[in-house]
Amino acid sequence: MQELSQAQGGESSLADRLFVTLRGEIVEGRIAAGSKISEPELARRYGASRGSLREALMRLESLGLLERRVNVGARVVTLSERGLLELYEVREALEGMACRLAAAERTTEDLVDLRHMLARHEQQEELQAGTAYFQPEGDFDFHFRIVHASRNDLLVDTLCNRLYYRVRMYRYQLGMASPRARSAFREHSHIIEAIEGGDGELAEILMRRHIRASRQNIEHKLR
Repeated sequence: MQELSQAQGGESSLADRLFVTLRGEIVEGRIAAGSKISEPELARRYGASRGSLREALMRLESLGLLERRVNVGARVVTLSERGLLELYEVREALEGMACRLAAAERTTEDLVDLRHMLARHEQQEELQAGTAYFQPEGDFDFHFRIVHASRNDLLVDTLCNRLYYRVRMYRYQLGMASPRARSAFREHSHIIEAIEGGDGELAEILMRRHIRASRQNIEHKLR
């Protein structure tokens, strides 16, 4: 049993830790897609109060990782080809917009951070071998950082909260291997160049093409 201590921070911090732990287990498939959530079982497993657990589950539901049905209760969302392609369609439009805004709102700090992040990515053995391009969660994720650089709170909430972990869930559970690893890295570099140059129109076009190519690769993989 993995017990989450309540010694520091009380119920609120326990709910935060439960939320992060359960989010990781769902995204990485340790709690299977489509599986029913048993509150008593999870409360026993983590040594948590029902109140803290319910708060964490509500937050997971707000991210779209859980769905609740009358007379059934909460379940982990089911992965589907249609659901994945819909996510990519929405991302293509909204992340393209985020790039255009990032080119207008860019700061020296943003550009330095993006370049440092890309340099770290380039050192990955899998990327150098052309087999996979894995991006750690949050600030070390290219797409996450671009959206934050847009300085648009609604875009940040939509893409980095409501959709972000569903996208990562699909990535983890479909596998990270991709013949597009090196191409995707080059596309990231070109997008940063357009943002550095303040060319929002080009940055948007490049991001839309980048996400569209990823979607087409996934469609091919699923077939």
